[in-house]
Amino acid sequence: MELNNKTILTGVKPTGTLHFGNYAGALKPAVELGHQVNREGGRHIMFVADYHAINAIKDAPLLKQLTREIACAYLACGLDPKTSYFYKQSDVPELFELTTILMAYTPKGFMNKAHAYKAAVDKNVAKGEPNDAGINMGLYTYPVLMAADILAYDTDLVPVGKDQIQHVEIAADIAGSINAHYGRQVFKLPRYFTTEATETVPGTDGRKMSKSYNNVIPLFADDATLKKAVMGIKTDCQDINAPKNPDEILLYQILRGIAPTALVAEVRAGLEKGGMGYGTIKKMLLQALIDEVGEKREKYMYYLTHFDEVEDMLHDGAIRARTLVQPVLERAKDAIFNRK
Repeated sequence: MELNNKTILTGVKPTGTLHFGNYAGALKPAVELGHQVNREGGRHIMFVADYHAINAIKDAPLLKQLTREIACAYLACGLDPKTSYFYKQSDVPELFELTTILMAYTPKGFMNKAHAYKAAVDKNVAKGEPNDAGINMGLYTYPVLMAADILAYDTDLVPVGKDQIQHVEIAADIAGSINAHYGRQVFKLPRYFTTEATETVPGTDGRKMSKSYNNVIPLFADDATLKKAVMGIKTDCQDINAPKNPDEILLYQILRGIAPTALVAEVRAGLEKGGMGYGTIKKMLLQALIDEVGEKREKYMYYLTHFDEVEDMLHDGAIRARTLVQPVLERAKDAIFNRK
């Protein structure tokens, strides 16, 4: 993908304790993409979406802790705040003025069709409750704030998982309607792209890795905790010598999303040939996890215990980000209020 002179934006909500599913599907690919964008002369923007998080999290101390954890995690995994724009969403007030503007041009029908809102309604219906029970306006208008996050930086590309494609499309639709109304390019039209890395890594029981299912492999846990999680991965009772289809083996599915390519190939060949036991594979997976996270775990603990340094990085990132947002906001106001 050509990234030269492209602006790439990614946001992450601080909504839970991190695990290797988050690492494989979000943290690692986002950091690697950031390095690639910066090497190729583009602009990489990465933010902690704490305003999005308050739709669900009203416990202030918990939100503060989760925000700290996610910021430290990205830094520990190699995000460079000197070359990437790294900030908290709440530290860029222009985003919320822009959100108010976008609200006036967003059809209510867009919000009715938004995945997050529809999923919340479906849950209420399944429980026999009123459609909108427990649904706040923050959740309902979530796609508009996300559109502001994207459009504020003249974003070219947004890397997303499949469940987030709709939000980028809504942002592009809103931008396109405003441009058409005023007969000028007020906003750049963003595009999305997905990668294999954004696919879901299963949990230890075969379901999506999630703390709510108690099936996670914690990202920054100590070696003993990692071992307990890995040894708890469900396996079948096939003969050790029987050839197997690796893609049907949960242990391989987890390893494929986390371990180095060479190890994945070795295990795949061993399963297909037969003779490689699940116990052996678990030991290989455990060592791969320890090798992958060891240095990052040390950095993560350092940042948690020296969070004043992280706060300085986030503050500086917000100042830099605001210099990008302000011209876009003024351009929008020029068109809307016929200033230029």
